[in-house]
Amino acid sequence: MRLQAYRTKQDKGPAIQAMGETSEHSVTPLYSQAIVQAAQRLGLALPAELLAELRPGQRVPLATQDALWEAFCSASDDPLAGLRLGLEMQIGHLDSAGMLLVTSDTLGEALEGLIEYAPVIGDGGEFSVRHADDLVFIDYLPDYSVRRAERVEAVLASQLNLTRWSTGGRFQAAGLWLTHAPLIQPEDYARLISCPLHFNAGHNALGFVADQLHLPLIQANSALREHLRQLADQTLANLGQHSLNAAVQRLVRQHPRWGKERVAAELELSGRHLNRRLAEEGLSFKSLRESVLQQMACRALDGDQRVVAIAEELGFSDEGAFVRAFRRWQGTTPARYRAGRSASE
Repeated sequence: MRLQAYRTKQDKGPAIQAMGETSEHSVTPLYSQAIVQAAQRLGLALPAELLAELRPGQRVPLATQDALWEAFCSASDDPLAGLRLGLEMQIGHLDSAGMLLVTSDTLGEALEGLIEYAPVIGDGGEFSVRHADDLVFIDYLPDYSVRRAERVEAVLASQLNLTRWSTGGRFQAAGLWLTHAPLIQPEDYARLISCPLHFNAGHNALGFVADQLHLPLIQANSALREHLRQLADQTLANLGQHSLNAAVQRLVRQHPRWGKERVAAELELSGRHLNRRLAEEGLSFKSLRESVLQQMACRALDGDQRVVAIAEELGFSDEGAFVRAFRRWQGTTPARYRAGRSASE
C-alpha cells in the first residue's frame, strides 16, 4: 500500500498558496468545542475571556488552542484529562476529515486519508504509517509544547476508540506507545484503556497487526465520501496545505533517510523539477530537509532515546556526523542540549 502525502489537484479549488502566504496555524472549531463540552459536563469553569475568543464557524488559532488545553487540564486537576477526552471524542468533532475517514471502504484506505487530511482537523502534529515485522504503527509526531503529554494521549485514545467504532468493534490494538512517562500510576491507565500501554517509547503510536488494514468500515459510503473529499480538498487548499513546501516537509518527517531524488519520485517529479518548484517558493530541498531534521532531532532529544539511535533514525552515517550537524544547527552538542533541557524542567 502506498501512502501518499501529496496529491496534485490542478482542477480543484483556488490557486495553491505558498506556505509563507498561509494564515497562522489553526484548529477546527469543532475540536475546540469538544474540550469546552467536556468542561461543561465536568462542571469546570474555563476563563470567560478565553471562551470569547472561540467564534462559531471560525478556525481557532493554535495559540488559543494551547491556552484552552492549559485551562482545561488545570481546572480538571486530573492527570488523565487528555486520555478521557480522547475516549469521548466523536467523529463530528473532527470536521469533514473525520466523516471522510469513516466513510472509507477499509481501515487501510482510512489511514491514507488520515495522513493527507489531518490538517483539516488541526495543525500542531503529523501522522505517518510505519511497518515493523507483522505490525503497523500509526505514528503521531506532536509539534507543540503546552500540555504535550495530555494532548498526545487524547489523540491516540481517540484514534483507538474511533477505529474500534468504525470497524464495528473488530479492530484489535496491539498497544499504545507513548514517549512520555506515565502521568499517574499505570494501573489507572489500564482501567480506561483495554490494550497494552508502553511508556518512554521511541514513538507515539497506535500499533496493530497488519492484516487489519483490510478490515471493512461499517460506515463505508463511496458517494458521500467523494462529496466529503471535495469539502476537505477545499479546506486544505484554503489552508495552503497543498503547497510543495508542506508536501516535502511531510515526506521528510515520514522518511528522514530519503534524499531529494526519492522525495521527488514520490511527488511524481524529477529532482531538477523539484528544485525549480521549491525555488519558486524561495526554498531549496537541502535547507528544507535540514530544517525538518533539526526539529525532529530536538524533539527526540527531549526523550530518553540514545544519541546514536537518533542519528541512525534521522539517516546520518554515524553519530559523529549527527553531532557535527546538530552543533551547526543549535550551536551546541546533543548532550549539552539535552542536559540544558533537563535542567530547565
